[in-house]
Amino acid sequence: MSKPLTDQEKRKQISVRGIAGLGDVSEIKKSFNRHLHFTLVKDRNVATPRDYYFALAHTVRDHLVGRWIRTQQYYYEKDPKRIHYLSLEFYMGRTLQNTMINLGLQNTCDEAIYQLGLDLEELEEIEEDAGLGNGGLGRLAACFLDSMASLGLAAYGYGIRYEFGIFNQKIANGWQVEEADDWLRYGNPWEKARPEYMLPVHFYGRVDHTHEGPKWIDTQVVLAMPYDTPVPGYKNNTVNTMRLWSAKAPNDFNLKEFNVGDYIQAVLDRNLAENISRVLYPNDNFFEGKELRLKQEYFVVAATLQDIIRRFKSSKFGCRDPVRTSFEAFPEKVAIQLNDTHPALAIPELMRILVDIERLDWEKAWEITTKTCAYTNHTVLPEALERWPIYMFEKLLPRHLQIIYEINHRHLDRIAALYPGDHDRLRRMSLIEEGDPKRINMAHLCVVGSHAVNGVARIHSDIVKTTVFKDFCDIEPEKFQNKTNGITPRRWLLLCNPGLADIIAEKIGEDFLTDLFQLRKLLDFINDEMFIRDVAKVKQENKLKFAAYLEDEYKVKINPESIFDIHVKRIHEYKRQLLNCLHVITLYNRIKKEPNKKFVPRTVMIGGKAAPGYHMAKMIIKLITSVGEVVNHDPVVGDRLKVIFLENYRVSLAEKVIPAADLSEQISTAGTEASGTGNMKFMLNGALTIGTMDGANVEMAEEAGEENLFIFGMRVADVEAMDKKGYNAREYYERLPELKQAMDQISTGFFSPKEPELFKDIVNMLMNHDRFKVFADYESYISSQEKVNELYRNPKEWTKKVIKNIAASGKFSSDRTITEYAREIWGVEPSDVKIPPPNEPRE
Repeated sequence: MSKPLTDQEKRKQISVRGIAGLGDVSEIKKSFNRHLHFTLVKDRNVATPRDYYFALAHTVRDHLVGRWIRTQQYYYEKDPKRIHYLSLEFYMGRTLQNTMINLGLQNTCDEAIYQLGLDLEELEEIEEDAGLGNGGLGRLAACFLDSMASLGLAAYGYGIRYEFGIFNQKIANGWQVEEADDWLRYGNPWEKARPEYMLPVHFYGRVDHTHEGPKWIDTQVVLAMPYDTPVPGYKNNTVNTMRLWSAKAPNDFNLKEFNVGDYIQAVLDRNLAENISRVLYPNDNFFEGKELRLKQEYFVVAATLQDIIRRFKSSKFGCRDPVRTSFEAFPEKVAIQLNDTHPALAIPELMRILVDIERLDWEKAWEITTKTCAYTNHTVLPEALERWPIYMFEKLLPRHLQIIYEINHRHLDRIAALYPGDHDRLRRMSLIEEGDPKRINMAHLCVVGSHAVNGVARIHSDIVKTTVFKDFCDIEPEKFQNKTNGITPRRWLLLCNPGLADIIAEKIGEDFLTDLFQLRKLLDFINDEMFIRDVAKVKQENKLKFAAYLEDEYKVKINPESIFDIHVKRIHEYKRQLLNCLHVITLYNRIKKEPNKKFVPRTVMIGGKAAPGYHMAKMIIKLITSVGEVVNHDPVVGDRLKVIFLENYRVSLAEKVIPAADLSEQISTAGTEASGTGNMKFMLNGALTIGTMDGANVEMAEEAGEENLFIFGMRVADVEAMDKKGYNAREYYERLPELKQAMDQISTGFFSPKEPELFKDIVNMLMNHDRFKVFADYESYISSQEKVNELYRNPKEWTKKVIKNIAASGKFSSDRTITEYAREIWGVEPSDVKIPPPNEPRE
């Protein structure tokens, strides 16, 4: 028998990674050696793996720069409408492999690095994740940047260059421990500082009412330094820009008249200004009203709007003057998309610039602002909605507070005219919430100040229209839209699952990577024995590879024949990791009850970070690890059931675990998960979904056929009915013996023998005030999991369902999502124009 192929030989056979021409390979080798030599001459004489990584990163970056410059030049000449995606989070992950793929360089680099006696995958593992996001919202922004570039849109991502991203999670005796994410420690080869575009941002001060109108004076200034990261489209030579702002103190900071004496302290105090971009707030779906966070929100908005207006004024067309002076055309040239309410201050800030600085009258300024801005809502959970206390605004942004009052005044005048005497409606719709303290409702500000408001999956957009923003929708129904989320198939199929991408390309060609609907063609092969076998084989290889990774990294041995049952996302009560826990305990009890019965083996893997201040989420992690301790060390169980907590779940770990998954857990209470995007990644990578009719699961079931997912539990209407009649957890506890047994084990210390009371908070919550009704879906969930086992016993039927799911996942490309934003919100058309590469003359 021939010896098995090495990983590198396997990769070489994957056509979708590009052809490695001889000339190209030697060119890459030369460039690599040049960069390596330059590093070592400066530094040391022995190269470390990190030196090799940086040499390769700089080599690949060289291929980006010409295209980047040319793209920006092209935009300057054509002067298209520009899209500005404002987000406080961009969860980018690693950049090297994605860049090679989008430039069509992957096989060339692999071959070059191999010839130099190195392993590409090993070098890729050295790169730090850019973890500038918490979860779905930040990762969505990253997928959107990839799609906007791939669709040839003149788009910019604007955010904050956090010095410390989402914390690294360590598990220490079963508890989460946070560690600072010092991702810039070794430098970032993908960013370019642009000090020449540094801009001032003002805070505090007061408003002076002069005869020329209001002036915001006596402010403190912080400088915003831009760092640009190239965003390459897929093989179209377009390279867009993500511009992240870093806070810098001005050189005269704290050295003005009143601080004469303490020069040393004044210089040390520069840190106070620079803290603005120090760290990402680690909350997912939760509002924490801290002044530093409000500063971050204004900082990104103020710097970005100055940048947008500078670019608008100096652009080539639209006016014969060398510089545009009229703002009439602003909404025809500029679109601003607000990713949640975090950048909502763009609305009053644009008004401030137009009215106070550019001297437009209010009505004209308001028309321009609303036509320019659009708002994406990401959650209906009340605890996640941003409601800033007025006293904080008064101190930090006094002029913006006045502008918001004026916006609200005019808004309420309009409502009062439409609904005379309806005072309750005015109260409900006001931007200002009465109470102690009074607060500004940022979602209301966004709805009033935008020409389009969208949810992120059909069911979520419907809920938005009928509940949270019902009053607004009654008046302007045309403002409300749906834009179902999507994921980039470049990172989430080609990059993370080349084996699957390759067998798909063999059957239907490579065009599906830019037109994912073409996956429908796979339905022609649903009964093709060879294809069924290939799909199963790729999955098995991915499982073996992930099992080896777990053994390497965490010294845990798992059974690769078992169902890989995967639940990865942020830890939150609404995502119901506790429901999964109860299933694991039930499974364990069944094995203990009938140890000689045949069980379908499972490896249940749960991963995700808990916000550091979220007590219940941290207890949930401790429960999962404690159940694992018992289950994994019980000899009766053997390898029929294993529970693993995946430490430090992040983008680069998702790229490893998702391709290896058999079962995807998407089990939030119906009506709570706005969309979900992990669900789409699992579907595209050949896992089957067990889930509720929530978020995008609804549309996944519609695309693939409900019979090809394991759908269980209450629908939104059932949840609403239960809210009316009242949810009584105890009734389920008394009626369902297996649920009672599991709960009793948790509460009597079966899983925490040294501390029997450890989980009393969880038990108390589940029994007495569970907003997310875990017990109400328990029975349905358990029986759905039995159907999973049954199907897994028949590998061929399982794989057929997998193929049907992959074939139906085309809708969930972020290319489709962005095409809808472009046409229906931004008023631009995607383009398949390929900008000529740097080595070809222009036109």
